[in-house]
Amino acid sequence: MLVPVIMSGGAGTRLWPVSRKAHPKPFMRMADGHSLAEHTLRRAMAASAGDGVLTITARDYYFLTRDTYLGVDNRADHFDFILEPCARNTAPAIAMAALRVMQRFGPEAQMLVMPADHLIRNLQQFLQAVEQARELAADGRLVTFGVHPTEPETGYGYIRLGAQVKGGYAVDAFVEKPDLETAKAYLKSGEYRWNAGIFCYRCDAILQALEKYQPELYQQATALWEALDKSNTPLEMPLQAFSELPSISIDYAVMEQADNVAVVDGDFGWSDIGSWKAISELYAEDESGNRIRGQGVLVDSQRCFVQSEERLVAAVGVDDLVIVDTGDAVLVAARERAQEVKQVVNRLTKADHEAATYHRTVHRPWGSYTVMEDADDCKVKRLVVKPGQVLSLQLHHRRSEHWTVIRGTAKVRVGEQEFILERNQSTWIPVETLHRLENPGNEDLHLIEVQTGDYFGEDDIERFEDVYGRA
Repeated sequence: MLVPVIMSGGAGTRLWPVSRKAHPKPFMRMADGHSLAEHTLRRAMAASAGDGVLTITARDYYFLTRDTYLGVDNRADHFDFILEPCARNTAPAIAMAALRVMQRFGPEAQMLVMPADHLIRNLQQFLQAVEQARELAADGRLVTFGVHPTEPETGYGYIRLGAQVKGGYAVDAFVEKPDLETAKAYLKSGEYRWNAGIFCYRCDAILQALEKYQPELYQQATALWEALDKSNTPLEMPLQAFSELPSISIDYAVMEQADNVAVVDGDFGWSDIGSWKAISELYAEDESGNRIRGQGVLVDSQRCFVQSEERLVAAVGVDDLVIVDTGDAVLVAARERAQEVKQVVNRLTKADHEAATYHRTVHRPWGSYTVMEDADDCKVKRLVVKPGQVLSLQLHHRRSEHWTVIRGTAKVRVGEQEFILERNQSTWIPVETLHRLENPGNEDLHLIEVQTGDYFGEDDIERFEDVYGRA
């Protein structure tokens, strides 16, 4: 039995302004229109012959992840979730996943652990590598995947190959990210592979390794697991107990210490899509080395990447730039310094700027809203509520709202009154008034919301009832 385990976390700060805290890297759409999360799910289902997938993600991303999956396969019972209340790195997450898989399928069930935000272009080659990894994992080995380096990359960790074992190699050493000259030597030697961060092992093997090399983590994780109500779906980790687990990666915790680690050799078009430089390389270049996604006009410019799907971006006489326009933010960066974009996010976060977290379009469990205007005296949104979904029963202390239906049918509660609004009809919700919006129809409800008052932050929401557990 093979159970794919998708690790979906992290903010992807190096890919701002497209990747943001509320809508991070796994949900970025690639050139083919599909997100990295969709690609990863399809890859996982192919590896397991569609038998089911376990995903570990933050609670804040659960509904977005679930809806993304259902857009690929509508069999909800194929998807199992573990929800983390806070980030504790990969070792605690893998420990909980191993306990979950062992509970459901037994100690010899195998796990294929992979990040949600990597891109693999050659699925068949990847599946062949998975089969090789399964043979090694069946013997109790802890298996990782090594990717043939194509350039002297300094942003990846490396694996030095040891003696051959069936279908792969023993791992001689894990090597930290090298400087450029060292990376060139690694590439020339042919003895090194990029560490892809993908693993395959039996549940009992990884748990035994955690018990041996990280006894504190193992004991805390098993105690948490034994106290957990495992009948819940999704399986949500308790904040206090989970936050007390040591924060450590599986590489440091186990893989770099264990003596039964093997690596399978992979040449399946892998990229961790870790920077705008990596994103740009997914697109064809013109005769000047420029690459464009969306609307861009480049004059007398070389080796630039432009991404803009809403507005036209024009550049004259510039070289080696990354220009990304999302409508509410513009990034301009030197191509070779694209990794430093995370410093922008750090500054925005310190300044408590919304652009560090939200796009103009914000996804919610019930649908989404798009900010059309955000001024000192008003805020205008377009709400899209999915069929059958309902917003929380709530009130605001510092703003009133005006709702106008432009498509679909709305069921509205204002105070103690409930009524239906059709297209072109509207209502007003005064400050300090309980209200709720629901879509009772079978098509999306589109509604314009105009807020007036002296403060329009999302924290001016007091929830009383919420079907999504946010009250």
